[in-house]
Amino acid sequence: MKKILYILTLLTITNSFSQSTKEFFTKSDAFFKKHVTDGRVDYKTIKSNPGTLNELLDMAATISISKSDPKTFQAFYINGYNLSVIKGIVNNFPTKSPLKIKGFFDKTKYKLAGKETTLNDLENKILRKNFPKEPRFHFALVCAGLGCPPIISEAYTPALLDKQLQRQTTIALNNPNFIKVKGKKVQLSQIFEWYKGDFTQNGSEIDYVNQFRKEKIPSNARISYYPYNWSLNIIK
Repeated sequence: MKKILYILTLLTITNSFSQSTKEFFTKSDAFFKKHVTDGRVDYKTIKSNPGTLNELLDMAATISISKSDPKTFQAFYINGYNLSVIKGIVNNFPTKSPLKIKGFFDKTKYKLAGKETTLNDLENKILRKNFPKEPRFHFALVCAGLGCPPIISEAYTPALLDKQLQRQTTIALNNPNFIKVKGKKVQLSQIFEWYKGDFTQNGSEIDYVNQFRKEKIPSNARISYYPYNWSLNIIK
């Protein structure tokens, strides 16, 4: 009898977990579709009616998540990061840049899956630390600056995660404004400078970029890094 009760309890918890994460992904998807266009966010409209954003973050605060389900874990925290960034901007709107907001990345905390975390810790201690061989995170986590790869108008989901990460990385690394090539000179985003170790685990930075490029960069190209654009990625 005790064994049956244990199994029923476990099934109930598992089913509840599945439903809560599914609802979070579904509602997040609707939110991004409504408020994101061409890689820019309609902060003004969200500021005027923040109810859905607050509901999503309230939901995210209580969801249980486990590394034993890596796709769900990664998709949840990528969405959690992007929603938290939007929340940080909305709470301080109007602003011209996330850098104008004191402690935006390293002081302000958000509660996700029962734990409070800063944006920096979410990126570095939750995602990068647990999945060190996944550099494509850098093309999905959007910091509210135009220098970042564009935020997408959909939620990342466990079923589509690999395709979504692959797509966004390919888009970024084929964008002439993100990877600037002139003959044998190439200017890379400062993302490659700040996180060089992530991109050089199996070769050079150029080797990594060329995995996704239609027009390959010469292996002997001279690399430099152009200044990051921290201007707000707002819909105008």
